[in-house]
Amino acid sequence: MKLVLAVLVILLSLYVLGSKFYTLASNCPATDYDCQIKEIQAEIDALKPAHEQNEKELADLRKQINSIKSRLANIDSQLSALAKSIAAREEDLELQKQLLEIRVSNLYVRSRVYSPLIVFLAANSAAEFTRELVIREQITAEDRRVIGSLADELIKLNQDKETLKNAQASLTKTKTQLDQQAGFLAKEVEKVGSYLSTLSSRQNELLALKAGGFSASIGDTPPTLEPCSGPPGSSAFCDPGFRAAFAAFSFGAPHRKGMSQFGAFGRSKAGQSYQQILQSYYGDVEIRKVGMPAQINTTVGALAFEGRYLRGIAEMPTKWADEGGYEALKAQAVAARSYALAYVGWRIGNPSAGGKICVTEACQVYKNSKADSPGRWAEAVSQTEGEVLVSKASGEIVNAFYASTAGGYTFSYASIGHNTPGLWDTSDGKGGWPDQSWEKKAGSPWFYKAWFKTRSGASCGKANPWLTSEELADILNAWRVLAGAGGDVSRVSPITTSCFSGNPYSLSDLQNIGGFNSVSDVSVVYGNDGSTQTVGFTTNKGQVGVPAEEFKKAFNLRAPGYIGIKSSLFNIVKL
Repeated sequence: MKLVLAVLVILLSLYVLGSKFYTLASNCPATDYDCQIKEIQAEIDALKPAHEQNEKELADLRKQINSIKSRLANIDSQLSALAKSIAAREEDLELQKQLLEIRVSNLYVRSRVYSPLIVFLAANSAAEFTRELVIREQITAEDRRVIGSLADELIKLNQDKETLKNAQASLTKTKTQLDQQAGFLAKEVEKVGSYLSTLSSRQNELLALKAGGFSASIGDTPPTLEPCSGPPGSSAFCDPGFRAAFAAFSFGAPHRKGMSQFGAFGRSKAGQSYQQILQSYYGDVEIRKVGMPAQINTTVGALAFEGRYLRGIAEMPTKWADEGGYEALKAQAVAARSYALAYVGWRIGNPSAGGKICVTEACQVYKNSKADSPGRWAEAVSQTEGEVLVSKASGEIVNAFYASTAGGYTFSYASIGHNTPGLWDTSDGKGGWPDQSWEKKAGSPWFYKAWFKTRSGASCGKANPWLTSEELADILNAWRVLAGAGGDVSRVSPITTSCFSGNPYSLSDLQNIGGFNSVSDVSVVYGNDGSTQTVGFTTNKGQVGVPAEEFKKAFNLRAPGYIGIKSSLFNIVKL
């Protein structure tokens, strides 16, 4: 009875605790600790690097970490309760084991000496004989039942102890990684906070505008290259009419993670299969055909998953199929299918998913018009039906990021227990960058571009992205103010007040603080990680080296009009 009551209490406790946790992690059973820890691990992997976020996103990161810590604490509490219950069960079973030995011994003795003939001879009547036989059979049956029950309980106890041991090991590992990630993020928050703490909300909005501002993916029909945005020698080059002239050219953008769509196009044209394309960008994966959900919940309602939703994904031009890019379309179909399922929380072996996906580029673009008339895109979806990217490391569907153009280098990222490679996206590694980049071979209009217009086409009166020597020196003076050389940081904004309100420094006022009045030459140093490391200037004050990220922020805050740097991989060109 003591054992039965203990088990009931344990099960009730775990049910209550598990129900509470299940509310927080809706894709896992209440007592499946391995599933819960894996789910939390996926959230840790998905934390974005703090240095890429604005203040609001940094606050969101803190909330994410606190939420994960709370959930880990819940699991820790459950495992502690389980450990206590196992200890109590072991104590109780120790006594039961002693009784079990007695029962087994008695059963063995009775089986050796028991004889119905002896019972018959000892009985005074037929009724007594029958009753004695029934009683002896009942005792024997009860002994067998108890022995079997205790044996099962011992097996279950050992299984629970092994589960506890594995769960505690996983929990310890996850806690350690979270602490490391939280420590890293805290340092990044401190670093970014010290640099941006005095920026106004208007300045942060300006940074977001100039660093972003274009679609993450191609969309159904990619735009042509804007006039006056190309380097010297290109068809989109515009001579500004003055010398010396300087312009910042960005390689790709924005997030540069996962599959490059133009890179896939270039690879397809070179004869690579969609399997080769996907494995290049997503790493150690297999392309597995699995059963698909009948429909998916979107912000425009539930849609048939294969028959409607995927046919309507407008993320890659259908015309590429007739331009040597059909394998790229198939790669896009597998990536889009994987991304959608990972986004809504669909998992292999646990297909219940209550999530909802948006139909804009904030998730991935779906259009009814595309679903109605998909062209050869429908063939790409049909020929890859049910195929998803599965991580060989985690066994889960890969959250397959993709974007139009990475600038010749795609960043590694971790998601749902899988790590993608960071790679120079060229035919022959870094040595072939930028000329041998697949995106450049495919003719991406965003591979190497100077940005001076908003997404809507506004240019704030600027006809090109080129700056004078004095204007570039002015940006260096802005960098000096932001770096703590004195002055009012809130006044670091474009001089063009017709487009930006506020009270910006004049060129002469900022020059009086920073001391730079001319730039005669410029150079950049690229890192092996796909980012510009430093920017060097020859100025009236001699040689100056500026960390690339600091220069990028100063540039985007102070450059006139909407001139901006979109990528962490950029170059400064001099005419």
